[in-house]
Amino acid sequence: MPLKNYAIVDIETTGGMTHRDRITEIGIVIFDGENILDTYETLINPERSIPQQITQITGITTEMVAEAPKFYEVAKKIVEMTEGHIFVAHNVRFDYGFLKEEFKSLGFTFTRQQLCTVRLSREKLPGLKSYSLGNIIRHYDIKVNARHRALDDALATAELMKIIFTKTDPTETIKMMINKGIKESKLPKGVSMDFLQSLPETAGVYYFRNDYNVIVYIGKAINIQKRVMQHFSKVTKKAEKLARMVSNIDYIATGSELVALLHESAEIKAHKPEVNKAQKNSSYPYFIHQYYDQQGYACCEILKDTVKNAKGKDIIAYYKSIPSAKSHLNSALHHYDLCQTKVGLNTKEGSCFYVTIGKCHGACTGHESADEYNERSLESLGYLKKVFDENLVIIEEGRTEDEVAVILVENGHYLGYGYMDKSDSKLGIEEIKEAIDYKKSNPETNGIVRNYLNGEKRKVIRF
Repeated sequence: MPLKNYAIVDIETTGGMTHRDRITEIGIVIFDGENILDTYETLINPERSIPQQITQITGITTEMVAEAPKFYEVAKKIVEMTEGHIFVAHNVRFDYGFLKEEFKSLGFTFTRQQLCTVRLSREKLPGLKSYSLGNIIRHYDIKVNARHRALDDALATAELMKIIFTKTDPTETIKMMINKGIKESKLPKGVSMDFLQSLPETAGVYYFRNDYNVIVYIGKAINIQKRVMQHFSKVTKKAEKLARMVSNIDYIATGSELVALLHESAEIKAHKPEVNKAQKNSSYPYFIHQYYDQQGYACCEILKDTVKNAKGKDIIAYYKSIPSAKSHLNSALHHYDLCQTKVGLNTKEGSCFYVTIGKCHGACTGHESADEYNERSLESLGYLKKVFDENLVIIEEGRTEDEVAVILVENGHYLGYGYMDKSDSKLGIEEIKEAIDYKKSNPETNGIVRNYLNGEKRKVIRF
């Protein structure tokens, strides 16, 4: 017998992309492992036209859905029918993903235990050439009135479930699938599977606490539920240690992955959790400092960050590696026509290479006076001390549909983040700054923001 009832769901859409396309029809079948207990179907007005190629597959036209209810009008029914049941679909990521996106647009977090019948049928009905619903329907001669219509495909999936339950007892397999490979016996005391399943599937920071409510581990995630569950699905020494230590889990939803990264960094430094050993160690073990040589020229040097090396030094900036420090110095050299020797990038005797190409004015050979050279060298310090060349606000996804996260970079450094109504983000920079919770800048957070901006295209306001 099943663990609990199943809500078998099928949807039809205007296309395959959750952030762009919309649902046009939904069918739900409530199934107890033997019998169908209830069904529901409705067309849905997607509030946009249905492409012709989609109509050719589903038979659903723009005219058919014109008078159908909009998603928000049927949302409550969907919640009520699926609540307390295992959410089942053939390729569950597609159907579940679309429903989550639709609910998200309404400001509601839709979370259900999920079971994919593609995976289940591969496990329990081996040997088929294909596990597409169409092939399974043909192979088992399942009667379907209208393929690619939501209720008919949901009913066909229910028949597939009946076949699986008739041929084998899939209970343990289903349990492992909906628990994402976690054995409940391996969970920490005080942490139940139901609790893990209730965690939000959104970006944020999570905290593992021990019996004394002391934080032992902090992590960030794009999907809090998925990431936390991964900790306990692995068979590693770290997973075993966490299972022994953890008795409570809490979290902070951030909406934005970047805010999660920044918040995690600050929280690890503040709490110094026992298991975050790697992140507690210095991530920026090298620095550039400025000094004057015997001839009076302003010079730079890269050193390892030790108490002895740092004592009495005029430190300009910290770096993760010597190559990253050299790269920054090279950039300053190009911008300000500096001397390779004086910035520590040439260790050979005599003139540097840049003299031969006219980029160095001769500080290394004495042809340029220290006073002339130092004007440019001191000007370059402002450039070297800054991580960012421009002031900007990064606009990120908020914690709700009506909210955005705003991250401020000004005067060369990350300064903090905050949240504001989506409509208010179109106001001026000064209004945006009022929403910022200012933070103390450090090399790590500057690096986090810089690396994030180097990734895919981000929404940025420059000022």
